[in-house]
Amino acid sequence: MAVVEVTVVPLGTGGPSLSAYVKGVLSVLERHPEVKALVGPNGTALEGGLDELWPVIREMHEAPFAVGVQRVLTLVNVDDRRDKAVTLEGKVAAVAG
Repeated sequence: MAVVEVTVVPLGTGGPSLSAYVKGVLSVLERHPEVKALVGPNGTALEGGLDELWPVIREMHEAPFAVGVQRVLTLVNVDDRRDKAVTLEGKVAAVAG
């Protein structure tokens, strides 16, 4: 089990607002209910096995291209622990108090 944070940034959109593109990226997650997700202000945290997450991350990366964006920057931060299970809630709880 891994926790992965993904940030997808469409470049050269012609305007400062990216919310429509972000909604398109997040719509990918609606097609993958098996992936637990937590949307944040600058990225989305995903929980699951890496084998199931990589294809979803690829789909998220491709979403802006599907609506005409010519360049996309995607940042991926992977926390893959092998000594114990890692979860979204567990990581938040570990620093909450």
